[in-house]
Amino acid sequence: MTGKELWEAFIRNNDIEDHGYEAFAFGAEADLLAHLVVIGEKTATASAYPLYKLENEPLPKVGAYSVVLDSCDNGVCVIQTHKVTVVPFNEVTAEHAYKEGEGDKSLDYWREVHIKFFTECLNEVGLKFTSDMKVVCEEFSVVFK
Repeated sequence: MTGKELWEAFIRNNDIEDHGYEAFAFGAEADLLAHLVVIGEKTATASAYPLYKLENEPLPKVGAYSVVLDSCDNGVCVIQTHKVTVVPFNEVTAEHAYKEGEGDKSLDYWREVHIKFFTECLNEVGLKFTSDMKVVCEEFSVVFK
């Protein structure tokens, strides 16, 4: 099912007005991360704030819906954002790392994989990762699958 088809099923089944949605795949391991979302292990994510600024993109909004895609752009589930904060990378909490649901859920693991991921993403656009770089931390829940 495409992301659009999943979204249309969600609004039809919940009898809600279509206010739009964003569709995206999580990080470098889209299938694994989408699976973690569906089973309730992943209820948070983090993204590099400098990329929002560079692309003039708005930050995620509380109450907004998103369609999570797998690596083949199939719709996996619909999530709703509940909390958005912007903090320096080195101030992301162990609680947030745990909610991301990846690896052993520790802050050390979170930092290791996010330093690598953010460094690669930022290098592609000529920016550098720093430990005090701002990070957009988002919490969400699955509302349809």
